[in-house]
Amino acid sequence: MRIAVLGASGKVGRLLVDQALERGHEVVALVRTPDRVTVPTSREVDVRRADVFSPRDFPDLDDVDVAVSAIGISKGDRPGALVAGAGLLAAARVRTVWLGALGSGASKGAGGLIYSAVMRMFVGAELAEKAEADQVALDAGATVFHAPDLTDGPVGPGRRMVPLAELRRPLLPPRISRASVAALMLDEAQTGDHGGGIVVPLS
Repeated sequence: MRIAVLGASGKVGRLLVDQALERGHEVVALVRTPDRVTVPTSREVDVRRADVFSPRDFPDLDDVDVAVSAIGISKGDRPGALVAGAGLLAAARVRTVWLGALGSGASKGAGGLIYSAVMRMFVGAELAEKAEADQVALDAGATVFHAPDLTDGPVGPGRRMVPLAELRRPLLPPRISRASVAALMLDEAQTGDHGGGIVVPLS
């Protein structure tokens, strides 16, 4: 399978690239700054410059089977990056797995009271944009992952994804490793079982 990773130089994006290669997939790394993509010399990655704010220069994705997006809002970014990225993948008509955030849009309150308070405090200004980007992705048939607080660490042996409608609201703020999220997103990229819906990654 040929997988495009949008945001391949970020924390989750780099894990997606590494894990996809380990699974034997071909990888197209879509990044704003190609020099930031580092992979072992023994592995081949097709690195393409992809600035979501330059749609005319956004690379053609006709040669990929699925796109997995791990873009986020970095410090100093101007508003609209998530919505722009979701729109470009939708326009490319490529099957997409999109990384969103638990507590935004349709999953507001789903992480529990404590988690919701933390989200409002630290992510509040970005929640509306995250929800808008999620909807663009969903309307195009993407699987949207509403990930809880992300941590370092290995892939959890009990990793699983739960449709948002089946999630039980936790008492304590949920957490999951970035490696587990990357693994679950690749699982979904391979199967496409939850297209057009929101899932919550758990471990």
